[in-house]
Amino acid sequence: MRSKPYLTSNEVASLLRVSPVTVRQWAQKGLINAEFTPGGHRRFMVDEIERFASEYHISLPGDTANDLRILIVDDDKHIAGYLAQLLTKIGEAQGLNLQTAQAADGFDAGIKVLSFQPHAILLDLLMPGMDGFEVCRSLKDDPVTRAIRIIAVTAFPTDENIERILAAGAELCLSKPIDQTMLVEALKLDGHPTRHAPMR
Repeated sequence: MRSKPYLTSNEVASLLRVSPVTVRQWAQKGLINAEFTPGGHRRFMVDEIERFASEYHISLPGDTANDLRILIVDDDKHIAGYLAQLLTKIGEAQGLNLQTAQAADGFDAGIKVLSFQPHAILLDLLMPGMDGFEVCRSLKDDPVTRAIRIIAVTAFPTDENIERILAAGAELCLSKPIDQTMLVEALKLDGHPTRHAPMR
């Protein structure tokens, strides 16, 4: 990263595993300081990216390039445990250091997001207390957690539920019981791009 003193928005996005749009939003909000070229393009000093990564506990690429963290949020412990085992098995087959964590409700999910810093979340919709819709909206409304990929899962895939969770910011909604092939495709584990969107 130190081969040159500055980075473009696309290069920063690649390092932090988010989209260039997210990088520009952070810069507009003042979370990352940027300088401008005469042509109006943002440039980010390497030291500034390292500061930002340190402040938000982001691991920059290195020996952890294949790390992948997925948070499973479901009040059914049997389903959560099954998904954790399934994801670990898939990760091993794909050569990923795939780690999972579990949360039993929306409140627990908020704590785990901060401590575990997942790249993606498998989010049940109907839970006691804070349901999946509220969890999703809360994460997507916060610029620090907005980039986390959210895949909703539910035993009640009605048109209304699917429409609501997609409007809240989830990428898609899978039906229970979860089909392994659909899960791999949803998380894009076969090509490893789930890592492009950690909590930042």
